[in-house]
Amino acid sequence: MKRLLVVLLGPIVIIGLGSCGLFNHNINKYKPIKNRFSKVDIETLVQDSTLNVRAIEIVDAVGLVYLTSNGGLGVYYKDDFDMPESLKEDFPIYLKYDSIVPNFRALAVSNDAGFGISIGSPALLYKLDVDIEKNKVIYKEDHPKAFYDSMEFWNAKEGIAIGDSVDGCLSVIITRDGGDTWTKLTCDQLPEGIEGEGAFAASDTNIAIIGDKTWVATTAGRIYYSEDKGVSWDTIDTPIMKAKDTEGIYSIDFYDDMNGFGIGGDYTKAADSSANKIRTQDGGKTWQLVAQNQSPGYRSCVQYVPGSNAEELVAIGFKGIDYSADSGNTWSHLSDEGFYTIRFLNDSVAYAAGSGRVSKLTFKK
Repeated sequence: MKRLLVVLLGPIVIIGLGSCGLFNHNINKYKPIKNRFSKVDIETLVQDSTLNVRAIEIVDAVGLVYLTSNGGLGVYYKDDFDMPESLKEDFPIYLKYDSIVPNFRALAVSNDAGFGISIGSPALLYKLDVDIEKNKVIYKEDHPKAFYDSMEFWNAKEGIAIGDSVDGCLSVIITRDGGDTWTKLTCDQLPEGIEGEGAFAASDTNIAIIGDKTWVATTAGRIYYSEDKGVSWDTIDTPIMKAKDTEGIYSIDFYDDMNGFGIGGDYTKAADSSANKIRTQDGGKTWQLVAQNQSPGYRSCVQYVPGSNAEELVAIGFKGIDYSADSGNTWSHLSDEGFYTIRFLNDSVAYAAGSGRVSKLTFKK
């Protein structure tokens, strides 16, 4: 991959890509291969002390798309991507809404468009485009408590973003038309919230989707579950640490519709591993603590290794990178290098982002 930060989003991105669409991506397409990693090589791709990156997505046809906390939008593109000369720009580009610089913590892609939402009020949800003048806000929320943390798409037309509680329930907005319009669910369409319940805008991995099923992890240590793409919802309590505002589930991932994993802890006491890792093997109906009082402590993101039969996991945070080969029962520490979020390209290569950098991670035996 070469570094040319070009964002290929919106209608222009489908040029020369045929019917497959620019943003088609599927991390579960790899054949099962058993890997047992003992080290990780880290290659810095983008380095800038002004960058703070918590929102990344791998787009199969192009490369890595990312958003930053200071309104930046960029791409680290693949070697074999044929970049039209007319699309080359100096990137990242920086977005503003009037005088507001959006602090992006969430990014999602459908088949032919990208979307990013900012934290704080007003919440600004952008439909993203290669032309900076065409980036537009398609949803805005002015409530003083507005704070959106994560977003994801079920399919090309239907997507969801979630945020902290407002007026007694979790904030949930949904699109059914490919992202052109977004509608906020009312509190009578959602379970009753817990005072102060929200999500941690730490890695854009508060939402897990498998087919029509959706799991949302909250600061209160609860899982919101929908089996019908956000039409109806239930809540499930988990045993993760959640007594303080800084505790709860920071990240969740599902390998399939039965096997899921959550991680969190307390970032102010990052070494505490007493009750910060949870696992389900029944589709999220029940959750059990695993690896209690064993490292890692606080981590902001966890992801299953593709093709690992729900056995291999990587957890990442500002205190380093850790790996499990037995579904989270035991862990090995691979690196002290700190990141906020990670996405796998295949069964041994991932991209990670954090404070001041975006990197390529190659896991090795």
